[in-house]
Amino acid sequence: MRIRIVDAFTDRPFAGNPAGVLLLDAFPDDDRLQRIALEVNPSETAFAHRLPPGGEADWALRWFTPAAEVAMCGHATLATAHVLHTTGAHRGAVRFATRSGVLVATPHEDGSITLDFPTAPLTPVETPAGVAAALGTEPRTVLDTGPNVGDLLVEVADEETVRGLTPDLEALSAHSERGVIATARAEDPAGGYDYVSRCFFPNVGIDEDPVTGSAHTALAPFWSERLGRPDLTGLQASSRPGRVRTRLRGGRTLLSGHAVTVIDGELLA
Repeated sequence: MRIRIVDAFTDRPFAGNPAGVLLLDAFPDDDRLQRIALEVNPSETAFAHRLPPGGEADWALRWFTPAAEVAMCGHATLATAHVLHTTGAHRGAVRFATRSGVLVATPHEDGSITLDFPTAPLTPVETPAGVAAALGTEPRTVLDTGPNVGDLLVEVADEETVRGLTPDLEALSAHSERGVIATARAEDPAGGYDYVSRCFFPNVGIDEDPVTGSAHTALAPFWSERLGRPDLTGLQASSRPGRVRTRLRGGRTLLSGHAVTVIDGELLA
């Protein structure tokens, strides 16, 4: 099996969010997929195989963290579309059949790729007991992000608070299916981004995800409503930061960014 490591939501190596990408003839059994994802060990590894022509999708796509399969992953989808486009395995927009329905990735002349994902349904909830202590700060707003994303979206006081979070991950794991998205409005509107976020996913084996496309399907409607604009840019302020351009289209959210292949090798086992 040929395997590539691709940095997503960045235009330079060793930044953004790395994902493993394997293009297969068919999916092996789930245990083998999970073992490969653990061996590769970025936050997500994507497995894809071509589908017969004439259907609603061109490729089947699945995503695994080192610990579990997930229902949606933005950066590994971007990475897979980048590999398909740069290797000539697929030309033009590609339709992926996934657990979250058919997702479309469209390449552009500048090298960026736009993902068409379902917008997360946001439901305000009372702050669960223990969340403030686990995060280390008092939330302003807490929302459930629905089954595809599976996180709590937590607005905190300001950008400085987001950047300074050192959560108790074990305590945080009790409060959502996947984890917690912490966010705040950008401190400086001239900084090139509208809001900041950090994502902590202890329940799927990821202490902190560098740049999370799926989280932006919740961040986009949240901040578009507050800022009064459908087109925004989010900065995920991890140790490998990245920017995600979002465009809200009702039930769909468009996520745009670049990707860079940094490793191209062969899986021998």
